[in-house]
Amino acid sequence: MRVTSYALAVVIMAVLASGCGTTSQQGAYPDDREYTPPTSIYNVMDSTALVYSDPAAASPVYDNPFRWLGFLLHPIGHAFDYAINRPLYTLAGTFPYLFGYTPEDAMVDQQRR
Repeated sequence: MRVTSYALAVVIMAVLASGCGTTSQQGAYPDDREYTPPTSIYNVMDSTALVYSDPAAASPVYDNPFRWLGFLLHPIGHAFDYAINRPLYTLAGTFPYLFGYTPEDAMVDQQRR
């Protein structure tokens, strides 16, 4: 019984391992597949890539309008952070038991720039 279960486990593992061994997913030959350009024209780890390439050439033609909205609202978010959020953290840090200010909150507050 023990030998049978080991043999069955070996067969199951062989079947599962051989299922991922195929190399051609769409076509039988490499010439059948279409060329897909890379999403980026440079490697992030290459420090000279931006000097010798044009990142604007790889950017999408129509940029997302929410990105422009984010650019416009970014100063408002900073003003909200400095005018409302940081004073509230300071007040809560003054009376931690009253406001439930935890060491995790203090760590988040200290990591701000």
